[in-house]
Amino acid sequence: MADASDKIPPELAKQLRTLAHDLSNALETIVQATYLISQAGPPEKMRHWVELIDQATKDTVKINQKLRQMLRDRS
Repeated sequence: MADASDKIPPELAKQLRTLAHDLSNALETIVQATYLISQAGPPEKMRHWVELIDQATKDTVKINQKLRQMLRDRS
């Protein structure tokens, strides 16, 4: 747990939580669209790009989860 000097001001924390939530929603759309594209059996030369999008999205979801945890810990 962070001490008082590490706390994020409440209004800033609220804005950051809203942005993190909105980012989660946008990422969920990309996750679902990538899944549907992969299930549709894209041509071989497109599969690599779908895999790159999928991995980058998973990485971004993890980053966003860490951000949200930091916000919980410091607000």
